[in-house]
Amino acid sequence: MKSSTSRALEEEVRSRMIPESHPLQQLFIELVGRHYAEEIGLRDPQIVNYVAHLMAEFCDAEELFRIRNAEGQPLTDVGEMLVESNPVFGPAPSFDRERQVRKHIGDYTLFFTGMFPESINQFRLRRNRTENFVDWIKAGKESYYIVSKFEHFEYAKVAPLFANLSQNFEQCVYGLNRVKNHLQEMQHPLVQRATDLLM
Repeated sequence: MKSSTSRALEEEVRSRMIPESHPLQQLFIELVGRHYAEEIGLRDPQIVNYVAHLMAEFCDAEELFRIRNAEGQPLTDVGEMLVESNPVFGPAPSFDRERQVRKHIGDYTLFFTGMFPESINQFRLRRNRTENFVDWIKAGKESYYIVSKFEHFEYAKVAPLFANLSQNFEQCVYGLNRVKNHLQEMQHPLVQRATDLLM
């Protein structure tokens, strides 16, 4: 029997494009679970499942850039996303929009700082961007914290998950970096040749 928190997590990620039974999803769950447990000591199945779902979801670029401004343009700049999330001084029309954008900021910064940390400076060097003044780790951690404070009504069940993601943000980034290294090793010619011989 699933706990109410597990059901809430399922509701939070049910719109994912890749089903849980998909081999890619299973690979991510296995890799994230192993590296989080063995290398950073994080054995929280909700965090593992959430991060694995995030990786599968962001395989689709549309999901990676789903937050759009009022003109319908996708936001790729974390600084612009932070402005977009502000319901008091920014364009966010509601606190629900703030939560949606803040959740995406947490997901986006976790994904990029864990899987592609070298790309962050590439983004900054390409052109003047608002995010040039943003600490991605701080923005991601703070965004998950803000999402965790939406702890009433339909968000009550998933609020603790986002509190844990905020509290363990740096460890999650490191664990994702280890997953990235593992995926790169799997593509190495020696590993592929050994796999071919074994299969």
